[in-house]
Amino acid sequence: MAAPALIALAHGSRDPRSSDTITALVNEVRSMRPDLRIEPAFLELAKPSFAQVVSRLVRAGHDEIVVVPLLLSDAYHAKVDVPSAVADQTAKHAGLRIRVTDILGLEQAFLEVLDLRLRAALKDARVRELDALVLAAAGSSDPLANQAVGRLARLWGTKHKLPVKAAFASATPPATGEAVRAFRTEGRRHVAVASMFLAPGFLQDRAAELALEAGAVAVSDPLGAHPTLSRTILARYAVGAVELVPV
Repeated sequence: MAAPALIALAHGSRDPRSSDTITALVNEVRSMRPDLRIEPAFLELAKPSFAQVVSRLVRAGHDEIVVVPLLLSDAYHAKVDVPSAVADQTAKHAGLRIRVTDILGLEQAFLEVLDLRLRAALKDARVRELDALVLAAAGSSDPLANQAVGRLARLWGTKHKLPVKAAFASATPPATGEAVRAFRTEGRRHVAVASMFLAPGFLQDRAAELALEAGAVAVSDPLGAHPTLSRTILARYAVGAVELVPV
């Protein structure tokens, strides 16, 4: 019996850099598990849609699918959009079994990727030591999702023994520019911003623009494709595949 197919379900963006990044991440996951059928899909604004990918897999003979939401925050998209999309496809395809795993989330291991991206951004900054850090994320109307970013930011700051603020590109303050200005008002001149975004897009661009306008010495690229993220996706898949096994 074939193993369940894996759909890596991202939010989606009109920015082609976003879908290119998701494709690169999925290709890396495929390289780790060439025995699995692994497909990218998007909730909105990009193709292929979730419905298109499910139909393609059903036509190929798959009746079990594990969906790994490529979302960093457990907010509206994870709680409403993903379950709704899955319910629609389960109702449409008789006999199809779909298991949705936990979201990609904010794993502590992602801080290593964050540091890697920030070091790359700092190469041209000619700054010997940093005074403070800002962790920039998308932001949510869900306070629990924002609190999770805050916890990760504090953990990151403790690791580097530097003051840190969480900042957001939408929905809730502080914005990245506000966070950078607050540190500079305290006399901290060398403030770097790390992008806790999975892929490039409007929100990450806006967060970077505001941070640089406020005087940040560097802003990192998003997490992007990296083996740590790929292994996390496969770990989520493994749990979902086990949960599909009849008791």
